[in-house]
Amino acid sequence: MSAHPHRPEGDGPRTGPGRRARAVRLGPRSIAALVLVSAIGVMAFGWPLLADSASGLAHSRDAPWLFAALLPMLLAVVVATIADTGLDAKAIAMLGVLAAAGAAMRPLGAGTAGIEPMFFLMVLSGRVLGPGFGFVLGSVAMFASALLTGGVGPWMPFQMLSMGWVSMGAGLLPGPDRLRGRRELAVLAAYGAVSALLYGLVMNLQGWPYIGGMASGVSFVPGDPLDQNLARYLAYCLATSLGWDLPRALATVLLTCTLGGTVLKALRRATRRAAFDVPVSFTRDPPGGAAAP
Repeated sequence: MSAHPHRPEGDGPRTGPGRRARAVRLGPRSIAALVLVSAIGVMAFGWPLLADSASGLAHSRDAPWLFAALLPMLLAVVVATIADTGLDAKAIAMLGVLAAAGAAMRPLGAGTAGIEPMFFLMVLSGRVLGPGFGFVLGSVAMFASALLTGGVGPWMPFQMLSMGWVSMGAGLLPGPDRLRGRRELAVLAAYGAVSALLYGLVMNLQGWPYIGGMASGVSFVPGDPLDQNLARYLAYCLATSLGWDLPRALATVLLTCTLGGTVLKALRRATRRAAFDVPVSFTRDPPGGAAAP
């Protein structure tokens, strides 16, 4: 008896127009887990702006609790995805390879004006493999890179969540089955630039409440009106992280425009050969031990 992927007679590649093969297809439980984690993540990032004057510096005491709470929730996304859609060995292998590649690419720009080649790979992978795989990949790759670079700390779950959003957003971009060539690269480059800037903007919220206190003009003041804290926050971003966020966005655009076409073809070829959507069937070998054609 032999096992082989079986495709009904006359079917073309599952990655052709009209349908894109995905390593992870989002089901009801997967979507619910993603929505829950994203909602809690938004609150975890944004609640300092709503803190009252008696709360002290936001995140200075709650970060370890958020670290302990967000990681199981991110894991729950993976578990729900496996239960809902059957993340098979091929998808797990591809996840491992891409996460390892992303983790290895991140240190390449460490300390060099915020240049992070990892963004380029996460955006393209999310585009090809879909939002579900993209979210899991972004989170796992950031976790692996933190272990690789010794960047484990209370900020790590925030980085994992933010990178998951970046890669998931790429999978939600329009025209996955129709848009190709220069137009697709232009869309991905624009998205990569915006997401790289937003990543820095969002991640600043994690550290601003207690780091910004060193400078009164950009400090977080619990209990102050929202517009005043937002003005201080924007001033803090301009003064501290913009010099890192802009090079990250520029590097993402350049890598997408120069290497994006090749990487997209490689990812789509690997996805097509993995045949994620093709069910496995078993056929009985004929007498004599020869496999059935």
